Amino acid sequence: MVFCQITIIPKFAKSSTIGGVMEDTLTVFTASKHCNVSSKTIINWVEAGHIKAYRTVGGHRRIKKSDLESFMREQGIPIPEDKDESARKKILVVDDDMIIVESIVQALEEDEFDYEVISASDGFEAGLQVNHFHPDLLILDIMMPDIKGYEVCKKIKSNENTKETKIIVLSAYLDDDKFAQMKKHGADVCFSKPLPLPQLKDEVAKLLGLK
Repeated sequence: MVFCQITIIPKFAKSSTIGGVMEDTLTVFTASKHCNVSSKTIINWVEAGHIKAYRTVGGHRRIKKSDLESFMREQGIPIPEDKDESARKKILVVDDDMIIVESIVQALEEDEFDYEVISASDGFEAGLQVNHFHPDLLILDIMMPDIKGYEVCKKIKSNENTKETKIIVLSAYLDDDKFAQMKKHGADVCFSKPLPLPQLKDEVAKLLGLK
């Protein structure tokens, strides 16, 4: 089943399949904010074996929030109260190139606006995440094998529950005319790869009304 064929579930409905949403994980940067220490201190704690961590496909460290907070309790470090998650802007990144996904996710997670970011690697998972996660903004590689970019944009923008979702389209192969067609079908912004991350972050903030 491809992304553009999935029926969008109303926001009050519950999905029986989370579709890849895992236990909360933190980047080194977000872990440092959680502990109120520097990123270098977090890295030192990881390398000394005080905090469990793993590396992603792109080579970035990730720390489970539960592991970090266990360490904080052992060391007597105050654990901050959870923020109001409803106030955080949600972003879904859809791309089958995991190196690109990791770069985008890390850049957005470390942004000053404290986005909640998840990813999907194919059209089926992306459809599940749209239903379950209800992103405020979708970053979509439209050249994936099982995704029809025009239909995805049209479906999201024509559905009452998702029509306010902002869409950023990525592709390495589309020319200006095709990008114009994507915008006609609902894409808010189009970027060619390779992606300029500072420009992407700036555009994300503007689309979400944060700049």
